[in-house]
Amino acid sequence: MRYESLIFDIDGTLWDSRALVAEGYNLQLQKEGLEHLSVTAEDLKPLFGKVMTEIADILFATIPVEDRYALLDRCMETENAHLFESECNIGYPKVKETLAELSKQHRLFIVSNSQSGYPQLCIDKLGLGDYIQGHLCFGDTGTSKGQTILKLMRDHDITSAIYVGDTQGDLEACREANIPFIFAGFGLGQPESWDYRVDRFEDLLELPL
Repeated sequence: MRYESLIFDIDGTLWDSRALVAEGYNLQLQKEGLEHLSVTAEDLKPLFGKVMTEIADILFATIPVEDRYALLDRCMETENAHLFESECNIGYPKVKETLAELSKQHRLFIVSNSQSGYPQLCIDKLGLGDYIQGHLCFGDTGTSKGQTILKLMRDHDITSAIYVGDTQGDLEACREANIPFIFAGFGLGQPESWDYRVDRFEDLLELPL
């Protein structure tokens, strides 16, 4: 076994929540009379993987800087509630079964550029509580994903790890953290390079991990 721990991205790796996230954002924007700022799932596709401040700067560029981040916070609170209440199955196929097998030989973790609470929401919604041993996100650290990965590794005494994600930002985070990168080719992005690639989540079981 090469890697003591496997660390996972969420969006584009464990699930595709774009449609529900857009609905959640739009519920809040409608509530505040800001329907002209409504978003679609396709609008969000290039934004997933960015930190929250970058997302706010892009989506709400016409809103004063001092207000746009608070607006995104409110949108994300509504998004979390909407995701929790929805009965839609947005997880990629075989995620739970694959993690169950991987957990027999590795410790499993999540690192995301999301708001606080989002990783736990994903864990709860997909029923991954028996397999994921810890998580950290931008909302917890306020730092780059690479630094968030490094903090998670320090906090959990991780001696060796590999990261599974789907975007250029994930690749750059792995470079910053000096760990290998597995590209989830079924996800939302197209990084310039990777150490391994899987085109189905269950293909992780075939890699020399």
